[in-house]
Amino acid sequence: MSDTAGNGAVLVVGGGISGLTAALEAAEVGNDVFLVEKNAYFGGRVAQLNQYFPKLCPPTCGLEINFKRIKDNRRIRTYTLTTVKSVSGVPGNFEVQLETAPRYVNSNCTSCGDCIQACAEEIDDAFNFGMSRTKAVYLPHEMAFPRRYVLAKEACSAASLDAIKAACKYNAVDLDMQTQTFTLKVSSIIWSTGWNPYDPAKITNLQYSSSNAIVTNMMMERLAAANGPTKGKILRPGDNKEPGSFAFVQCAGSRDENHLQHCSYICCMATFKQISYIRAQYPDAKIYVFYIDLRTPGKYENFREKFMADPNTIFIKGKVADIAAERDGGVTVTAENAVAGAKIHQKVDMCILATGMEPALGEQGKALNVAMDGNGFVVSDAAKGMLSAGCAKSAVDVYTSGQSSTAAALKAIQIGR
Repeated sequence: MSDTAGNGAVLVVGGGISGLTAALEAAEVGNDVFLVEKNAYFGGRVAQLNQYFPKLCPPTCGLEINFKRIKDNRRIRTYTLTTVKSVSGVPGNFEVQLETAPRYVNSNCTSCGDCIQACAEEIDDAFNFGMSRTKAVYLPHEMAFPRRYVLAKEACSAASLDAIKAACKYNAVDLDMQTQTFTLKVSSIIWSTGWNPYDPAKITNLQYSSSNAIVTNMMMERLAAANGPTKGKILRPGDNKEPGSFAFVQCAGSRDENHLQHCSYICCMATFKQISYIRAQYPDAKIYVFYIDLRTPGKYENFREKFMADPNTIFIKGKVADIAAERDGGVTVTAENAVAGAKIHQKVDMCILATGMEPALGEQGKALNVAMDGNGFVVSDAAKGMLSAGCAKSAVDVYTSGQSSTAAALKAIQIGR
């Protein structure tokens, strides 16, 4: 299969908030755009947030209008479950080979949900970072675009697959769907592949796997979200206890030569935001924040000051050395207080690791010969027809991600003209 949109076509790789923005900016000035996403839905990490800066908006604020604009724009062609396999050619005349994995559900799907009742198997819900379970045929999340179910065929028995197919009155379940490869001819490529939370299991001294009371900052977003595993109530995973005390561990994996050398920029602001979630539900809970530095630039300073004035929120300047699981389900955080020079052992009901942002392209980018810096972020080079946007370019917040995506689109549409 081959597809050509003609001179000036732009390929946008990654369909998070930066990819959506770049695709729309390029298409709305008259360019043909191909938007590809490796997941079964568009929206990226923003879709998993409870709220995002600077206005503390829910994901619906920003994503919904962009989804509508994408659907209404005939110049944008969208592909989910799709990855780039190779890139050849020169700026203005690239040939890109892509591969689309089978969804096993075709475009007849109306997301009626009849298939769910017929499905016997459950799988971990990746959207909720495994904190809940979902049927093996599922809608990725309630705001998913495209609004089409996905079937985890390998998790189902033959009998269950037959039942799922029989339950669909629209003939939308296609068990014979195969991986498809195709070629696109484009003038420029925007890499907006986003970020992954750094794997906390790699930070061995923080003992992430030792207790359900230790979660990451992205898991905390899902716990606070109304469509999350606990319907927005912040409860300790495992026993659903209402925590009376919390600890935040800043720079979990960031600014560390053994893990991520860069500062992930958003982690301090995310912690203050999540303190606001806790305060809304647990006004008197004790909160301990262990930090190296607190970085809340510019307009975020006032937000920080509000929570630093809270008498029940204690800030300890010091790097956490160890987190130990306790028999009652809580954990004890051990750190060196850099100001007082004393060792602290603080027991809490729940601990949140402010894990850093790891560029998602990773090894795939190296295989495609994409230019990346020492931290794995994609380096823009308009002369080579390759641009980067959002968190593929650097660790940034949503607002800054939109700015860089617009800039990338403006450069991309000039290539090949």
